Amino acid sequence: MVQVHNHVSHHLSHLRLLALRRSFKLVALSSAMRDLRPSMLSKMELRRFHAVAITAAIGCIAALANPAPVRAQSADLVLCDRIAADPADPDKPADVKGAAEIASSDIATAIKFCKRASTASRRALYQLGRAYAANRQMAEAVGAYRKAADKGSTAAMVELGTLLANGSGGERDETQARTLFARAAQAGNARGATNLAALSANVGGSSDPVEARAMLAKAAETNSAEAEFQLGLMMANGVGGPKDDTGARAMFEKAAAQDHAGALDWMGSFAESGRGGPEDRNAAKGYYEKAAALGNEDAKAALERLKCPLVLKTKSGEVWTHLCF
Repeated sequence: MVQVHNHVSHHLSHLRLLALRRSFKLVALSSAMRDLRPSMLSKMELRRFHAVAITAAIGCIAALANPAPVRAQSADLVLCDRIAADPADPDKPADVKGAAEIASSDIATAIKFCKRASTASRRALYQLGRAYAANRQMAEAVGAYRKAADKGSTAAMVELGTLLANGSGGERDETQARTLFARAAQAGNARGATNLAALSANVGGSSDPVEARAMLAKAAETNSAEAEFQLGLMMANGVGGPKDDTGARAMFEKAAAQDHAGALDWMGSFAESGRGGPEDRNAAKGYYEKAAALGNEDAKAALERLKCPLVLKTKSGEVWTHLCF
C-alpha cells in the first residue's frame, strides 16, 4: 500500500506544480497587459482580459485545494491477482496471467491478501475460495465460493457446483450443482456449459439435451476448446439435435487447434474415415500423434492400427495377429 500511496502523492504534487506555474504565468501576463499603451487595446478589452485571467487563476487555486481523486487499484487485490487468479475466470483482467493451480508456497500469502481484497471485489472472493481449496480448507472454500457466486461470479458458480456434484465440499447435491452450472452457462461461461453437459450424461441425461446443446453452442462461441469438443460429440452422435458430421468435424478441428487431446483423437478418426470431410490418412496420423503425445490412449491404439491395418482373427473371433506395413 505504501508504494501505491507514494505514487499517487507524487502524481498529485506534479499536478499542483503545473497548476501553480499556469496561474503565475496568467498573473504575469495580466501585469504585462497593464503596461500596454491605451492606443493598443481599448479599456473594455483590457477589463475583459483581466477578468479572464483572474478567473483562470482562481480555477487553478481551487484545483490545488480540491484535487480530483486518483483511482488506484488496491495493492491487496494486485497481489491476490498475481498469485491466485484463475486463467479461465471471465472476471480476470486481460493483463493478469493467472495460475491454473496456486503454488503451495503462495497459499498463505494468497489467503492473506485475497481476504483483505474480498471486502470490495467479487473476483478476490472467488480467488480466496481457490486459496482455501488449495489449502484443503473446504468449508471455507465453499463459503467464499458461495458469496462470490451470489455476487455474480460465474467462475465461483462452476467451482461451487463441482464441489457439490462430487461431494468434496460436504454433502453431495447434484440438483444444486446443476442449477449453478446452468446459471454460469446462461451467463456465457464455457465451463458451466460443459460441466452441465457432463453432469447430465453422468446421471442418465436427466437434463434437457436440447438445452445442453444450445448452451454448449453459446459457450463454443467464446473459443472454449472443451465446449467445442463437447458440442462436436453431441453433433456427431445426434444428441440434442440433428446429427451433423460436418459441423462436428468443424468443432473438433477448432478444439484440436488448441491441443485438446480428445478433439485431436476424434479429428484423426474423422480424417482417417473421411467422415464430415475429405479422407486424409496422413493428416489422421498427425492428429493421432499429437493426441498420443498428450496421453490419449485411444490415439495410441489408432497409431498401432495405422501401422498394422490388417488383423487376422481365429474362427472364434479372437485376434491372432496383425499384418504390418
